[in-house]
Amino acid sequence: MTPSNKNINSDPIRLLLVDDEKDFVNILSKRLKRRNIDVVKAYSGAEAIRVLRVQKFDVALLDLKMEDMSGIEVLKMLKIMAPHLAVIMLTGHGSAEAAEKGLNLGAFDYLAKPCALERLLEKIMEAYAYHKRNEPK
Repeated sequence: MTPSNKNINSDPIRLLLVDDEKDFVNILSKRLKRRNIDVVKAYSGAEAIRVLRVQKFDVALLDLKMEDMSGIEVLKMLKIMAPHLAVIMLTGHGSAEAAEKGLNLGAFDYLAKPCALERLLEKIMEAYAYHKRNEPK
C-alpha cells in the first residue's frame, strides 16, 4: 500500500496546517484532502492557537518561520494546549538547528521544505499512529 491510499477507508486524519505562505497552504491542503485527510488551515501562529481552542486534531504541520510568531513559540503553546498532538515541523533552508530545538520541545519530527508529497504523507501517517498510541483514552 502506498502512503497516498493508506487512509482511504478509515476516519479522516484531523490535521492542522500552519504556515503563513497562503499559496503553499492552499495547494497542500487540496492535495491532502484528496487523501482523506481533514485539513484545517491557519495562516499564522495566532490563528493556529485560536483554532486549537475549539477543535481537536491528530497531527499538526507547523512552519518554523512565520511573520507573527516563530514556529517554536507556536509549538510551545500547542504542546501546552494539546500535549498529545503530534507536531511535524516544516523547515526552510538553514533551519535544522531550530528544528532540533523543536524536537527537544516535543515535536514529533521535522521535514525540510520543499519535500516530496509521498514523504510528507509517510510522516503524517507515522505521526497519526504515534498520536493514536499516546492520546488519552
